[in-house]
Amino acid sequence: MASFVSLDSLSEPTSAAAMREALSSSGCKSSACGSSGNATDMPAELWNRIKDHPCYSEEAHHYFARMHVAVAPACNIQCNYCNRKYDCANESRPGVVSEKLTPDQAFRKVVTVANEVPQLSVLGIAGPGDALFDWRKSKAAFELVAREIPDIKLCISTNGLALPDHVDELADMNVDHVTITINMVDPLIGTKIYPWIFYDHKRYTGLVASQILHERQMLGLEMLAERGILVKVNSVLIPGINDQHLSEVNAAVKARGAFLHNIMPLISDPAHGTHFGLTGQRGPSHSELMAVQEACSGGVNLMRHCRQCRADAVGLLGEDRGQEFTLDQIPEQVAYDPSVRSTYREVVARERQDHVAAKQEATVTLDETDSDARILVAIATRGGGRVNQHFGHAKEFQVYEASAAGVRFIGHRKVDDAYCQGGFGEDATLDSVLHTLDGVDTVLCAKIGDCPQEQLEAAGIAATDAFAFEYIETAISAYYATRYGRPVQAQVA
Repeated sequence: MASFVSLDSLSEPTSAAAMREALSSSGCKSSACGSSGNATDMPAELWNRIKDHPCYSEEAHHYFARMHVAVAPACNIQCNYCNRKYDCANESRPGVVSEKLTPDQAFRKVVTVANEVPQLSVLGIAGPGDALFDWRKSKAAFELVAREIPDIKLCISTNGLALPDHVDELADMNVDHVTITINMVDPLIGTKIYPWIFYDHKRYTGLVASQILHERQMLGLEMLAERGILVKVNSVLIPGINDQHLSEVNAAVKARGAFLHNIMPLISDPAHGTHFGLTGQRGPSHSELMAVQEACSGGVNLMRHCRQCRADAVGLLGEDRGQEFTLDQIPEQVAYDPSVRSTYREVVARERQDHVAAKQEATVTLDETDSDARILVAIATRGGGRVNQHFGHAKEFQVYEASAAGVRFIGHRKVDDAYCQGGFGEDATLDSVLHTLDGVDTVLCAKIGDCPQEQLEAAGIAATDAFAFEYIETAISAYYATRYGRPVQAQVA
């Protein structure tokens, strides 16, 4: 039976402890579990908490935007993959910012963005240091925004070292989503990732530092789960260091009540000046990342749509409009207008109902096919859950696995150099795109020229714009049925 469900049904929690038990004991039917569930897959209470959060719901990331404010520059640990001093406006990497803000500046920026970006649903603080080590500034920014925009979700990211000291305050402030970066549960492995930590007014190194960090991370996670706060765990996949260990991390955080596990590829470029970048530590390939994710598929629900955002990111996942809202472009006095966001949410509610119906039709289409084929399909999309982007303009592709059993979201792949620059592709090269599409069988897009289509086909990748502007699931199921089963007439939405 074909299925687009990614979260198992959970029993309705009646308390924070029950919520924790439901989350920690929930099973997965697929490795995408937790990323694309909808209102029929989970209790209404849980669905209402994640349905507009683009990081906690794969479906929501098609419709809703996040915003990070860079109010927390200080950090209490050093990671071998991090260097917060480097910044490029076109770079997407955690810890990177173009401007550091005071809480008052952050407040003005949030109100400005809320008035101009109707998709905004989440305000996060992710650095550029640690949001809880720099808690006074983080708390002040949250308090200012919460008074003006009470419906915005407050989300915080932390390395976890200072987390146990602030759990009660986070709960009192209705910070309902917390992300903890946990790269190991074996302190020996941690010694290869963390040169030092600063804890209780003292710097620690080596195994002692890793042991302290590990214990604090586990304690903080348990405390959050006890209070019913949803926790996403980020883990950086570092080949040769923790790649074989992350399944243990997944099991450990599941046992302590984590809601999602996001396994991210190491970004390792010498130009960034990180220890790993300068010493030649490579990042994982697409296939290596998929293999580790599959190894964790029976544990905590996996997030596969992360974009490893900057600490000052603005907009939908996969886009960053931060450069549109620098301090010099923000008025000194700004008043919040809730009507734009309210109207947008009404439109999204209707669109989601239509999308659910389209998924059900796609399920029927796939059920009527009779094939053992499993293929990876890359989608060029600008959002809205549709095939709606020109191939040459795609800066990333969303990748799905398609089979007669259903459509499963695998993850996104960033394109280093888009094929078309400014609309002209005559002198463009497909080298970067072909590298991005390694292992992909088919590309679905809104438009593609004859030349790139022929180059893709020469590389063994089919490409078509025959399903332009369809919902992604509709397009994939129709393509699969046409190729492996009965022909399906594509209908433009």
